[in-house]
Amino acid sequence: MNTATFETHITQVIRRTRDVLSFRAAAAEGMNYRAGQFMGVTVRSGGQELSKYLSFSSAPTEKGYVEFTKKISGSDFSKALEGLKPGDKITLKMPLGSFLLEETAPKHIFLSGGIGITPIRSMWKDAFDRRLTLDAVLLYGNRTPEDIAFRDDLEAIARGANNFRVVFSLDTAEACPSSWKGRCGFIDAGMIREEVPDLLERVAYVCGPPAMVKHLVCLLREQLQVPEDRIRRENFAGY
Repeated sequence: MNTATFETHITQVIRRTRDVLSFRAAAAEGMNYRAGQFMGVTVRSGGQELSKYLSFSSAPTEKGYVEFTKKISGSDFSKALEGLKPGDKITLKMPLGSFLLEETAPKHIFLSGGIGITPIRSMWKDAFDRRLTLDAVLLYGNRTPEDIAFRDDLEAIARGANNFRVVFSLDTAEACPSSWKGRCGFIDAGMIREEVPDLLERVAYVCGPPAMVKHLVCLLREQLQVPEDRIRRENFAGY
């Protein structure tokens, strides 16, 4: 697909968690992309143009809009995004990136933390809507239950697909309420071994903050003996 620039406008702003917002923009002719890719987003604020690269959290199967999702921080770009409302104009440069689902492989494992879930949500939704016959497991870490973005979507896909399974984990035992049904603790080699005993049969996808991605890729290679050519990664620098 060729990269192109599109002038469009916001159609909807959706709060995913206390500090994570999704922004839907009207789709235009020629806005084509693949699940897992990202886009350049430019917004105007105070007479300035502010830009950042953000992954699609929507899937190509979701028509009429494209969606990106951002953890809102104190940066000028975040503040500009937080001020967006339906009708406001933005510029998108798309598609970009090669963090893509390997559809010819039958088995997959996804490892993610925080807002790094966005391209994985895109892949899962796309695969589900297209009824791809995949075996997919997701281990998704967050600080608290309230920080889990797209929890309802991921659980709905796992319920509706025969071979999709999601495992939520909270960073510390102290963060796990008595009613918690998921895992407690950071994603580590032991957790991966327990949840995915056939790991070496799978393609691995890792997405999140750079330090987390570096740690998990090293863990996969050195402790779990996953070959480099079966590891896909995407860093969310400054997310």
